[in-house]
Amino acid sequence: MTDIPPIRIMRLADGDAALPLPSYQTAGAAGADLCANLPSQLRAIGITLPPLGRAVIPTGLALAIPQGWEVQIRPRSGLALKHGIALPNAPGTIDSDYRGPLGVILINLGNQSFTVAHGDRIAQMVVAPAPQVQFALVDSLDDTTRGHGGFGSTGGRG
Repeated sequence: MTDIPPIRIMRLADGDAALPLPSYQTAGAAGADLCANLPSQLRAIGITLPPLGRAVIPTGLALAIPQGWEVQIRPRSGLALKHGIALPNAPGTIDSDYRGPLGVILINLGNQSFTVAHGDRIAQMVVAPAPQVQFALVDSLDDTTRGHGGFGSTGGRG
């Protein structure tokens, strides 16, 4: 895996240097955890999401992703199960040419308000190849076993 170029990370001016950079929590983890890096005036009180409320939670970071790669932002399963916290655009994509602040859109699908505290692990980022391909307009497509079968066509409960 040494041929994977590094993701360069910059702390923004208001970034808290005491917070960890994105990190993998276990040796087999696919996603690196991202922490909430709240503005200084909100660090003591947090950001409260009422039921169905959503907000962009800052991470205090900006990334330089190599061309041909993307970063996918995904929810943390523990927050989803315990509190109903999700990402409405999951997975969110960060393109290789974006250099702005990294924020995570959270939504509270739970029944009670949820407060995001400074330093909370709020999401995970997965680095994936993202090649740009050629698109070719054709008059017909090759046949497959599945064919035109759409949603639920392969059986099962969903």
